[in-house]
Amino acid sequence: MSNASGEMHKTRIINELKGFIRKLLQDPKILEQSLVVARSRLKEGAEQGKNEQAVLAIIANEISDTTSIHIPEDPAEHSDADKLFLELLKDVVEEEEALY
Repeated sequence: MSNASGEMHKTRIINELKGFIRKLLQDPKILEQSLVVARSRLKEGAEQGKNEQAVLAIIANEISDTTSIHIPEDPAEHSDADKLFLELLKDVVEEEEALY
């Protein structure tokens, strides 16, 4: 696989994951709170001096009822997959916020 096709594959997977996260966050059956709540949690966490990764982990775990997602609140315990999921979750929240 060439570098260019490898990057395209990675971009496609990341876009699919973002779509999955977006769908989870917008489906009221999966997450009773909306993206608005996710954004406010991030802001509150920042104001309270909480670690952003810990706040994102809490949000991610709220969608775990219908998925196998469970991310430790302690960033030191995050796997690479946890870190990627949280990074994409933050991206989706910020992208959605930019639309308002």
